[in-house]
Amino acid sequence: MIGIGNSFRRDDGIGPATVATIESLHLPGVSVVVTDGEATRLLDAFAGADLAVVVDAMRGEPPEPGRIHCGHGAPTTGGGNTHGVGVAAAIGLAEALGRAPQRVVLLGAEVENTDIGVGLSDPVLAAIPELRRLILVELGG
Repeated sequence: MIGIGNSFRRDDGIGPATVATIESLHLPGVSVVVTDGEATRLLDAFAGADLAVVVDAMRGEPPEPGRIHCGHGAPTTGGGNTHGVGVAAAIGLAEALGRAPQRVVLLGAEVENTDIGVGLSDPVLAAIPELRRLILVELGG
């Protein structure tokens, strides 16, 4: 379980906030990593995982803050995460090195505000219960 983001950039903190709700469940065999999305740090987070569920903030066209996107493998949702090519590059690099998890699930919530500050906007905060539900489905629980 990987939460990408920066909790000091408002809605960019959706990844860390969401995975914290999973971490609080203390599920056996589930490890939680929070990272900024840089490709080599994601590669480290993938190490030894059969399944990687990645939660990140993203932008959509047209924008709809709080809208959730789900994909498997490289991002193909039509929107872009807020960390450039980090996730796609990490997946590609992990595959090239034979270190990719068997499955990668990407979950994203569209953002409203990524200015400096703390706290998620209301529509992004409201997406957490559904993101959590989707994560638990992927984890088989």
